[in-house]
Amino acid sequence: MVTPIEPPASHYLLAAQGWTELGNFQEAEAELRQIPAELRTHPHVLTVRYELYARTARWELAAEVAGVLVEAYAHQAGAWISLAYAVRRKPNGGIPQAREILARAQVLFPTETVIIYNLACYDCQLGDEPAALAWLQQALALGGKKEIQQMALADRDLKPLWSQIAAW
Repeated sequence: MVTPIEPPASHYLLAAQGWTELGNFQEAEAELRQIPAELRTHPHVLTVRYELYARTARWELAAEVAGVLVEAYAHQAGAWISLAYAVRRKPNGGIPQAREILARAQVLFPTETVIIYNLACYDCQLGDEPAALAWLQQALALGGKKEIQQMALADRDLKPLWSQIAAW
């Protein structure tokens, strides 16, 4: 169980989240700086910090924060998804590294549709279309065929498979 953050730190955190959602990243960072040092590794604080870094395309920092989340909260699929997303985009990162992260996560979360869907995207981008199709079929079975199919037909990562997906 995650310990709740008490005021005034909870107010700073909510303000940082609000500023991030509004796109005022400078104010969001100012609010996060007011959170006491002992709370800066709290999962809620790390999640807002990750969102701030992702929204400002600071992928190296986003990957660092997501890595801390994975280490401390490996039982949360979202941490692994965030880590893979940031690693794909950070300098010296990429799809092979992101795929490796999600392959490990898929073992821990075998029915997590987002992980399976993203593995389909990564395999497609790596040129392994049969593997991508297999992952996508699994995601369709778990996540609702119509929704996943519509999402896949709009996802540029899966463009090489669009004609096959459309025929399902």
